[in-house]
Amino acid sequence: MKKATARRLDPDSLRHEVQVGGHRLVVDEPKDMGGGDEGPSPQQLLAAALASCTAITMELYAQRKEWDIGAVEVDCEYETPEPGSPTKFKLTLRLSNQLSQEQVEKLGTIASKCPVHRALAGEVMFEERIELVDPN
Repeated sequence: MKKATARRLDPDSLRHEVQVGGHRLVVDEPKDMGGGDEGPSPQQLLAAALASCTAITMELYAQRKEWDIGAVEVDCEYETPEPGSPTKFKLTLRLSNQLSQEQVEKLGTIASKCPVHRALAGEVMFEERIELVDPN
């Protein structure tokens, strides 16, 4: 099982350092949500994960097919719903106008098969536990 760990950096802020594999990044909330806006919010990271996973999935598919697809850009807009309502994601895929209609259609199909898209579209299960630790 893969792992990501978030640790608060300052007891007076919402800023956290997240460690994923050998990478570290800062996550925070915007100022209007009580944060310092020193990094993307968790919701922004989710949209970034979906956008980047979609782009990479299309690019890997094109490499396997030996297609030169040029630049790929994926926008992911999202709407945070009221509790009990589904989150809405709007993906815009920007591809070269030099691609054939067949390539465009196939890349559009492949885009929805990225692992993040599949995880968000499928059933998700959570297992949570609390561990009490010595603060020293």
